[in-house]
Amino acid sequence: ATCHFFLKCGVCFLLARKFTDKHEWISVENGIGTVGISDFAQEALGDVVYCSLPEVGTKLSKHDEFGALESVKAASELYSPLSGEVTEINAALADNPGLVNKSCYQDGKMSLLSFNNEYCVDSCYYKWLCNSCSSV
Repeated sequence: ATCHFFLKCGVCFLLARKFTDKHEWISVENGIGTVGISDFAQEALGDVVYCSLPEVGTKLSKHDEFGALESVKAASELYSPLSGEVTEINAALADNPGLVNKSCYQDGKMSLLSFNNEYCVDSCYYKWLCNSCSSV
């Protein structure tokens, strides 16, 4: 089904991402998944002041905690959307965690994973999920 909300709002790029119910996202290119948090999550957190990420080579199972974000309002754990191995992290977040707020789908991405093929929800379902909950 087509998700007209994203087309009307001009954020069609979200259609290429898969989302979890914990507000992480993953997009895949050449067998590598790029992971981050959604715009909904970064907005709910407020200004991110600290980001903790795993070491390269860390093996994760789906739903494993792989880091944390701290903001002026709250702290939130990060959970792996899929099973895989961390192949790269966004080192820029150590010095500038606010990139998560400024550009959660590009400069604020968390890490790259090589992964096993598993399932996350599409952006239409995720939009419904965000509308049905009040906090991260």
